[in-house]
Amino acid sequence: MKLTKLLPFLAIVALLGFTSCTTDSLAEDQNNAIELPVAPQAKQIEIEIMELINAYRINEGLNALNEHSTVKAVAFTHTDYMVQVEHVSHDNFFLRQQSLEANADANIVTENVAYGFNSAASVVNAWLNSPEHRDNIEGDYTDFDVSAEQNDAGKWYFTNIFIKR
Repeated sequence: MKLTKLLPFLAIVALLGFTSCTTDSLAEDQNNAIELPVAPQAKQIEIEIMELINAYRINEGLNALNEHSTVKAVAFTHTDYMVQVEHVSHDNFFLRQQSLEANADANIVTENVAYGFNSAASVVNAWLNSPEHRDNIEGDYTDFDVSAEQNDAGKWYFTNIFIKR
């Protein structure tokens, strides 16, 4: 076979080989996105955060949000991740979004994260004093939940997810 005819064939084989690795990894990410974790029992600080957010929403003339165990479970996975990597972030948000779309019938998903606050009031006040975080709290959502976890040094990490169904 001539090299000019063989070269395009080899290029396609090479591309398929690389694509296969990428596809496997995307399929694995998508499987992780719809995996449904178990929601841990709510801590007192989490209950207080949810009460403060709903009290704020009601005071602003907005509907109170319903707690949602699937949202809680997904929030917990992210908070646990942030504790493990010792960094507050929105890393892999699209996976949480996909999981909530698949498992909680969410149409819209957003989140607030935080680190280092020692009380429900302090973290909620910080979110309310930030325009982007306040927009999430005041948004047109139906359900929410929050996860708060401490690292080994006792510092709190928070993930608060809002969904609209």
